[in-house]
Amino acid sequence: MDTQTILVVDDDMDIREGIRILLRGENYTILEAGNGQQALECLSEAVDLVILDIMMPGMSGLRVCEEIRKTSAVPILFLTAKAQETDKLVGLTAGGDDYLTKPFSYTELIARVKALLRRYCVYRGKAQEAGEDRFLALRGIRLNLDYNQVWVREKEVELTEIEYQILRLLMRTPQRIFSIQSIYETVWEEPYYYISNGTVMVHIRKLRVKIEENPQEPNYIKTVWGKGYRFEGSGNEES
Repeated sequence: MDTQTILVVDDDMDIREGIRILLRGENYTILEAGNGQQALECLSEAVDLVILDIMMPGMSGLRVCEEIRKTSAVPILFLTAKAQETDKLVGLTAGGDDYLTKPFSYTELIARVKALLRRYCVYRGKAQEAGEDRFLALRGIRLNLDYNQVWVREKEVELTEIEYQILRLLMRTPQRIFSIQSIYETVWEEPYYYISNGTVMVHIRKLRVKIEENPQEPNYIKTVWGKGYRFEGSGNEES
C-alpha cells in the first residue's frame, strides 16, 4: 500500500514539528505549510488529508478551507484554539470534516487522522479498481455504493466524504428514521456525545444545499422533529 500523505498547515513551527514527528512515526508522508498561501500551493491530488489551523495571520484557515473546497473533497481536520461549540460549527460550515481543540492529546489526533483517512482512502481506492461499480438510484439521485460519486437529476455533484457517507446511509434504508446518535456513530465511527449534535446538523445542512432544489424545503432529507432524519422515498433500485 502506498504511503498516505498529510499536509500540515500551521503558522506555529513548534506545533508543525510535533505533528510531523508524531505522524512520521505512524509512517505517513508529511508536507508542511506555514501559512494559507503555502498550503494552497502544496495541495495536490497526492494529499490524502489536510490538518489546518484556523487562526493564522493573513489568510485564515477558514478561507483556506473554502478555497480547497472549490477544487477538492480531501478531508480537512481543523485545529482551533477556540473551544466554543459555535466556533467549531463555523469551521464545519466552511467545509471542514472534523476539528480538534488546542491543546490536544496526540492520542486523539492519531485517532481522528486514522478515521478520516480510512473513510477517504478506502472509497477513493475502490474508485481506482477495475470491475463493475454498484449503484443505488432513488428519486432522481444516483449514488455509487463503492465510492464517492453522486448524480442529482443527472448532474454530478461533488460531496465531501462525510456528506457522501451520510447520504449513502440514509438512501440505503429510505423512510427509516436515523437518530443523530446513530448517524454520528455510523459515519464518524466514534462514541456519541451530546455536543456531536451540532456536527451532524451542520453536515446535513451542507448536504441539503448540494442536493436539494430548495434546501429550506427539502424533498430528499427530511427532519423528523425529536427523532432524527430520513430519506424521503421508496422503491430504491440497486444495480
